[in-house]
Amino acid sequence: MKTHTVAVIGGTGKSGKYLVQNLLKKEYSIKLLLRHPEDFKIKDPLIEVMKGDARDEKSISLFLQGCHTVISTLGQPKGEKSIFSDATSNIIKAMDEQGLKRYIVTTGLSVNTEDDHKNDRVKMATEWMHQNYPETTADKQKEYNLLTKSNLDWTLVRLPLIHLTNETFTTETSLIDCKGENISATDLARFLVTQIDDPEYIQKSPFLYNLNE
Repeated sequence: MKTHTVAVIGGTGKSGKYLVQNLLKKEYSIKLLLRHPEDFKIKDPLIEVMKGDARDEKSISLFLQGCHTVISTLGQPKGEKSIFSDATSNIIKAMDEQGLKRYIVTTGLSVNTEDDHKNDRVKMATEWMHQNYPETTADKQKEYNLLTKSNLDWTLVRLPLIHLTNETFTTETSLIDCKGENISATDLARFLVTQIDDPEYIQKSPFLYNLNE
């Protein structure tokens, strides 16, 4: 068993389920923050479940106690205001207070950084997101801006369409452009887990994508 505990937010979401399974395979201890823990069916001695909401500052502060790394694959709850910057703001505050450093979080292609050279397809997708989902798209950019101003060892992983599959494919990362249209949820989970101890993308925002799917 790994000596430290990984806090997972969004662990029951589509990609989050794959992340939890990969962490279990690697024998990490896991803490899950769930709004509805009664709906969570996996029973494993490595998993501790806590009821709470990522928007609630006290929930996050209690949740992160005793953890070493925080990973968020949080999705947007239907019918609610955008959650991403609220959650990350609470996480940054709690991590600072508790002396935690490593925060790994997923987001979409629409987030822009100063170094980007997005191809035309990705530029069009970004513009489409701004037009059709203006609130969440702006909020994801705000989340990135919060991270860049923080002192955390953060990594913001930018993703194309996630395919919920156990298949794996050739995977590539880039700090400036997304050259693939999909990412396997299995490949995503593996990448997120490798980032726990890999310093390559600390305080960076890599695109992650499959090349041959």
